[in-house]
Amino acid sequence: MQSYSSAVAPAPLLGETIGGNFERTVARFGGREALVEVPTGRRWTYAELDAAVNRLARALLASGIAKGDRIGIWAPNCAEWVIVQYATAKIGAILVNVNPAYRGHELDHVVRQSGLRLLISALTHKGSDYRAMVEEIGFADVVYLGEPGWDRLLELTVPEERLRERMASLSPDDAINIQYTSGTTGFPKGATLSHHNILNNGFFVGEGLGYTEDDRICLPVPFYHCFGMVMGNLGATSHGACVVIPAPGFDPELTLRAVQEERCTSLYGVPTMFIAELEIAARFDLTSLRTGIMAGSPCPVEVMKRVVTEMNMAEVAICYGMTETSPVSTMTRSDDSLERRTETVGQVMPHVEVKITHPETGLTVPRGEPGELCTRGYSVMLGYWNEPSKTSEAIDAARWMHTGDLATMDADGYVNVVGRIKDMVIRGGENIYPREVEEFLYRHPDITDVQVVGVPDTKYGEELMAWIVVRQGAAPLTAEAVREFCAGKLAHYKIPRYVHVVDGFPMTVTGKIRKVEMREEGVRLLGL
Repeated sequence: MQSYSSAVAPAPLLGETIGGNFERTVARFGGREALVEVPTGRRWTYAELDAAVNRLARALLASGIAKGDRIGIWAPNCAEWVIVQYATAKIGAILVNVNPAYRGHELDHVVRQSGLRLLISALTHKGSDYRAMVEEIGFADVVYLGEPGWDRLLELTVPEERLRERMASLSPDDAINIQYTSGTTGFPKGATLSHHNILNNGFFVGEGLGYTEDDRICLPVPFYHCFGMVMGNLGATSHGACVVIPAPGFDPELTLRAVQEERCTSLYGVPTMFIAELEIAARFDLTSLRTGIMAGSPCPVEVMKRVVTEMNMAEVAICYGMTETSPVSTMTRSDDSLERRTETVGQVMPHVEVKITHPETGLTVPRGEPGELCTRGYSVMLGYWNEPSKTSEAIDAARWMHTGDLATMDADGYVNVVGRIKDMVIRGGENIYPREVEEFLYRHPDITDVQVVGVPDTKYGEELMAWIVVRQGAAPLTAEAVREFCAGKLAHYKIPRYVHVVDGFPMTVTGKIRKVEMREEGVRLLGL
């Protein structure tokens, strides 16, 4: 039997826009709670949230935002993030998610590469001065949340008919979201997603978790990721469920307190989040929990067992995917055994195909044999924004998305990810491509060559280790000196924890760097 699988579901694909689907939910559940921001105590029913979304949508129309214009959102999790998400969807503006951890040079790349028309930004977050970084790159078209400019924007308006006309002009296949994902080019690529991509993925994730209007979903995962805005927000609003924001950024105590006080039924997180929550879980009443999602990096078996038993999440699911596939391609089911939910990433999602191919021949391999995991269907992105050559490298002529991950498929169609063809590092759920970090470190005046690899870490799954060749006559570089050079210029999770100064790198006879060997040596040197 070949390593190919596809799945259908009783529910058909949704052939509507995000705005249309949201308004359908509002019509059914207008009086039910839709959004709770715990830190401020603010609450919205579906009818109230729709009114807030429409107010911003009409303000953006009044300010001249056209269909297809790119609007950036640079902020931690907050209610305004959600309102901007649905307002831009209603007017056909393309929402550009900006990672709150980005520094100036990363923001500059996103602004220029996407052709940003407007940036909606927080002022600060975790010590980052967003205004200073915006001014540093010279971008003027910005509105800061909580400042008079935001209030002035909301005072603008157009007749309701203008909004109705704009919504009627939109197609489910229109681009509606750009999410930047690190690439081997050294700079992030903008995965461009449509209404059809992300609305359906959120809906079918919600179907897999059995969501109804009675569910309340605690989201400590960031909205700038698909994990938050698709699996979370769209998964909720497509079912009439409520989104609960426990804090701007992840805090285990605030998360579990929100679950307890808001009687949440579902909780999302990467394994490191759940590990932190398990340390204090006994202090909280988590009996309202039923389900949730663990994703972002491999799930340790013991962690999953403890989440099920100590956090009352008997139906917790594992999801696998990537930004380019909206994101989920495979998912475990509530009736899967604990072994299936810890040793695999589940089966293919409804209306999606997956296959495992030989990396060199491209032919589908027999079940049980490793190969590259490929996926095809409604969830595959439109492409990388303004990068057709990069798009064609990732998506072949038959519309298969090549993930770069090595996986196997068993006789029942369960997929197990066993490694990565590319050298991507996953640190605490954050995808890091070493080339981007290497390109930055080349700016250091004493570094003549550098290679970055991932090494195991008990807390984050992986950490970065930089192998560095210093210029002749320069003093050896310490890890502290390298981190100091990166501080404030690279997102914190991209800064190498370990530094190893060498005279050269292990290479193949054809001159290719042997990163596998470097990783193995790094493990030995660090005593891991």
